[in-house]
Amino acid sequence: MNIKLNLKLLSIACISACLAQLAFAATAFGKDKVYSITSYGAIADGKTDNTQAIQKAMNTASESGGGMVVVPKGDFVTCVIYLRSNVDLHFEKGAALLATTKRIDYGPQKASALIVATDVQHVAITGAGTIDGRGVALLDDIYVMLRAGKLKDSEWQTYNPWHQMRPEEDNRPHLIDFKNCRDVNIKNITIKNGLCWIQDYRNCQDMVIDSINVESNTFWNNDGIDLVDCKNVKLSNSFFNVADDGICLKSHDPKSACENIEIYNCRVRSSASAVKMGTASFGGFKKIKIHDIEVYDTYRSAIAIETVDGGLIEDIDVRNINARNTGNAIFLRIGKRNKNSEPGTLRRVYIGNVKVQVPAGKPDAGYNMEGPVVKAKHNVFPSSIAGIPGHDVEDVTLENIDITYEGTTSKDYPKFDSSGLKEIPEAIENYPEFSMFGDLPAWGFYARHVNGVVFKNVKLSYLKNDLRKACVFDDVKNLNIGSLSINKTQATPAIVINNSPAPKVGSIKIAGKASKSVAVIK
Repeated sequence: MNIKLNLKLLSIACISACLAQLAFAATAFGKDKVYSITSYGAIADGKTDNTQAIQKAMNTASESGGGMVVVPKGDFVTCVIYLRSNVDLHFEKGAALLATTKRIDYGPQKASALIVATDVQHVAITGAGTIDGRGVALLDDIYVMLRAGKLKDSEWQTYNPWHQMRPEEDNRPHLIDFKNCRDVNIKNITIKNGLCWIQDYRNCQDMVIDSINVESNTFWNNDGIDLVDCKNVKLSNSFFNVADDGICLKSHDPKSACENIEIYNCRVRSSASAVKMGTASFGGFKKIKIHDIEVYDTYRSAIAIETVDGGLIEDIDVRNINARNTGNAIFLRIGKRNKNSEPGTLRRVYIGNVKVQVPAGKPDAGYNMEGPVVKAKHNVFPSSIAGIPGHDVEDVTLENIDITYEGTTSKDYPKFDSSGLKEIPEAIENYPEFSMFGDLPAWGFYARHVNGVVFKNVKLSYLKNDLRKACVFDDVKNLNIGSLSINKTQATPAIVINNSPAPKVGSIKIAGKASKSVAVIK
């Protein structure tokens, strides 16, 4: 009887809590309070500076207990605006905020973002409108100021792989910067034409980012979204077409981390990596789930997981990735570019249900601000799992992986044998990317300094020619090849295991037939 009573009371409590939550959601932003920016003097002519009108609407809404600040249909020019607590900046269909194209409007030194939120809570940017950075016109004004000596910039005339002038990042504004914010909702908006990181969420908690559209191939460093030391985040149902990393998790605070983040149902096109953890990796990444991601025409990796600044990466779950015309499937890396800390830790990573098609050519050719051309003649780069001496990548499971490489019509590309393994650079301090070791001796998978890797139903194929081994494992402990299928090979043996204990082998098939084409070299 007491148990039934307790269950009944619990049910009533749950229903009450749900009703209270619904009531809160209905009035959270003071939905009955609507503040149109035109009521405060904003003019949709694509010319008038509406900064004061927009800011006044947001300040009034916040000071009145919260509400929805509405951007109606039309083109509204603005300089820097500051989002306040309990405010939903809501765009009606056809509404657009056009960023000022005068660099001085972002501040005389480090450029502010266009939309800024700092130490606020319960904030949102929603609706079927657009935030347009107008990066091309803004860049022209930046160059005018640089040539006139009105901006400090130590980088803009230095060499870069594209042989063009590139103002440093501090002189190129982000479009959205949130810092130390809580209870954040970003939904349905389109964000485009930035000059640097498009949106930077730093040390924010309890975020929902859903159904956004990000398109920015305007200039370099155009990451689609950066989550930096954020916690409790859901990013879903969104599209990214950008000149740098599509979806990027970073950690700048050695005492913090990205934690409890789920990314799903997204489509990504990138002239760098599609989904990446790192490069900045001072604190770390914990309990990250990534699933149901479509990738296409992407220059670097479909999935890149990197700790090079001392950070901890653990408990990463990646599933259901479908990538076509993408330069690399999987790249896991420990490095040490931070001289003030020990190398980081990368462990407990599951990657499953991944299908990737890797071309021989440049996947992002023809896009504005495409990735740099690799000058040296090289083979197609394999997937890699690479630690550094004394610091292994640990406990990686690869299950239901299907990677098809185009290969080459030529046979005069570099050929490797086991004697050349020591010549592969460790590149411990280098920027991490799939091509960092130069040409590799394997076309399918290359692993070095790893402790614990399991292959379950992994399929590797190439379509034309490749004279290299299918897989090379160098200093790999606890290797378990449970099931590995290779469509064909022009190299015997197909698999080389060097400086490693004998692996546990279940099934290896080459061209559909069981094979023992493995060489273990001590």
